[in-house]
Amino acid sequence: MSDEIQATLNEMGRRARAAGRTLAQTPTDRRNRALSLAAAAIRTDAAAIAEANREDVTAATAKGLSAAMIDRLTLTPARIESMASGLEVIATLSDPLGRVLADWTRPNGLNISRVAVPLGVIGIIYESRPNVTADAAGLCLKSGNACILRGGSESFRSARAIMAALTKGFASAGLSPDAVQMVPTTDRAAVGAMLRLSDYIDVIVPRGGKSLVARVVEESRIPLFHHLEGLCHTYVDAAADLEMARKVVLNAKMRRTGICGATETLLIDRAVAPTHLAPLVLDLLAAGCEVRGDAAAQAVDPRVAPADENDWRTEYLDAIISVKVVDGVDGAIDHINTHGSHHTEAIITENTATAETFLNCCDSAIVLWNASTQFADGGEFGMGAEIGISTGKMHARGPVGVEQLCTFKYVVRGSGQTRPG
Repeated sequence: MSDEIQATLNEMGRRARAAGRTLAQTPTDRRNRALSLAAAAIRTDAAAIAEANREDVTAATAKGLSAAMIDRLTLTPARIESMASGLEVIATLSDPLGRVLADWTRPNGLNISRVAVPLGVIGIIYESRPNVTADAAGLCLKSGNACILRGGSESFRSARAIMAALTKGFASAGLSPDAVQMVPTTDRAAVGAMLRLSDYIDVIVPRGGKSLVARVVEESRIPLFHHLEGLCHTYVDAAADLEMARKVVLNAKMRRTGICGATETLLIDRAVAPTHLAPLVLDLLAAGCEVRGDAAAQAVDPRVAPADENDWRTEYLDAIISVKVVDGVDGAIDHINTHGSHHTEAIITENTATAETFLNCCDSAIVLWNASTQFADGGEFGMGAEIGISTGKMHARGPVGVEQLCTFKYVVRGSGQTRPG
């Protein structure tokens, strides 16, 4: 069976490579029209997508998946509409291809420019978020890349229904069906097969739990855009406005607890712990959040459980938060750089100098001042959507949108120059 799966993936890779070369030369208006038609198809097929999703959710519930996993899996009417409108937003973005990133002329008259081009073929391996199907396909198409999608077993019915709508829209614009392909099996061997397609896939993007990402990092023969965890922090500084802090912290933790931008650890400056700690902790408890804290946090309320070293390193993806009092911004930065995953961190303060210290010294892909960590999202950054968030430092970092799905080539124009011996 695994040999058959590898043969299937090899053929998909071969077709994707050919389609990618054509897509890279496809005019902007046709790519944009394909995105608009795919958005319309999602709206037309919304009922079928919702029914497929209900089947996925029912099966996942029967298997005992966590509430956070069920939330990520569920497609409400608003989320289906968000997929469609996200494709339309991507269509309105400036074409990332052909951008001249730099241009200069040498003393010998050679003109050299650095020009944005597609990466080629992108493989996306994801688990329970069916909306990734539309987001990833749209971003890849806009940036002139072919893509191969491998969704998880929990979202397989939903992803197939979304893919059917996308295929209709893209075909109506005259695009090759090989430009966006979905692996037709939930067999886990397909993941390993994708990771061996180094002749055809240029970048792999894993989106899912820690075990999936760790497996991809260990096995892949292909470069990656990935983050292992979203261990995000919010730091409430001595100069924080308490009412702002209460509003932002509650949103950062509880808006959606199962996303990678949810705050997992709350840090509070010791200087304002006597006035700020209790309101923040009690707000979280009242919202149904389990709080695990240091001695100061435990003193606020008997419902606060003691935190241990593991809590400072845990991505809960649930209504759980760890709380710690630290010695000023330097203590917050030290804790974040020591225990964090380099994903997203926020500071709440009215002190500009302190904010700039935090923003400059936190070694994370996204840093925010007086805003919720839940803004760690390509759509919120104006990218239309994102294919994932990268915590690496090579090529792409933070939300990976259409510009990050491009590489570049050097174009040299001469008038007969020869290099002296």
